[in-house]
Amino acid sequence: MNYKIAVLAGDGIGPEIVDQAIKVLKAVGKKFNHSFEFTEAKVGACAIDAVGNPFPDETFELCMASDAVLFGAIGDPKYDNDPKAKVRPEQGLLAMRKKLGLYANIRPVTTFPSLLHKSPLRKDLVEGADFVVVRELTGGIYFGEPRGRSEDGTKAYDTCTYTREEVQRITKLGFEYAAKRNKRLTVVDKANVLATSRLWRETVQEMVPEHPDIAVDFMFVDNAAMQIIQWPKKFDVMVTENMFGDILSDEASVITGSLGLLPSASVGIHTSVFEPIHGSYPQAAGKDIANPIATVLSAAMMLELAFDLTEEAKAIRDVVDKSMTAGMVTEDIAEGKAYKTSQVGDWLAEHL
Repeated sequence: MNYKIAVLAGDGIGPEIVDQAIKVLKAVGKKFNHSFEFTEAKVGACAIDAVGNPFPDETFELCMASDAVLFGAIGDPKYDNDPKAKVRPEQGLLAMRKKLGLYANIRPVTTFPSLLHKSPLRKDLVEGADFVVVRELTGGIYFGEPRGRSEDGTKAYDTCTYTREEVQRITKLGFEYAAKRNKRLTVVDKANVLATSRLWRETVQEMVPEHPDIAVDFMFVDNAAMQIIQWPKKFDVMVTENMFGDILSDEASVITGSLGLLPSASVGIHTSVFEPIHGSYPQAAGKDIANPIATVLSAAMMLELAFDLTEEAKAIRDVVDKSMTAGMVTEDIAEGKAYKTSQVGDWLAEHL
């Protein structure tokens, strides 16, 4: 089979980590007799510098014409440190989600046996932790209108908006994931304070009778933030709104011992996007030291979710496990010798 993949490496360490995922995908193609066609396009700060638009029309058209998108990271200090910048790299990410209809972000949180000691949490707390955060991606405070600042600059405002249909759509996906796993769904909201959260809770409660085999519980976001750290193994599938999901999934990343280990998939109406959950890490850009594992595992999610290549995806996850056991890792998780980003990518491709 031939698969067309749009490559949006983006900013900072994006090009380095995406290169390693491409190495691994090419090795998969050779091993399993598949053909992957990679086409690059700009997004984020590099796109602003090139054409003044963080998500150019050409990039959007490439995504729509592709079978999947492999995405690196966006962000640059020159924009991060300028709160008055009218065009920002993150606007490209939001535009991509909106234009491609990427309404759901899937973030699995799992631990690696060889790295349990790297987690800031006790081994007995994190060993065996395995849950999925299903985050709504195109609604909420990140997209609500109106937003802005007063003319004198002394007041700012953002609007959080959700519709019943948006809640139903993302919750349906949460139920589907729970049905494939351990049949437990946790809905995270702030229904004691926010009107949008009360809409979430009411809508989900209406859907519960349709899924009698799924155990559903509701949790306020502040309580969920505590329990992820106290009892991470109690969760199976968590579904929540955009901003809560953004924060909670990043918090959950510490369970693994490194932010550089967690992949994600953004799925929806059109082409799906697969990306690591970490940012552009500009301090490491060009140094060949960034951890590529999250991006490589995102490529495995691509094979599984976009192309239904489960055996190939498993082969990637297996070789990643082997690299951890062998100590073929970058400096963020190395015990002894640390290897370069490119060396890890080469090792994975060779041993796959």
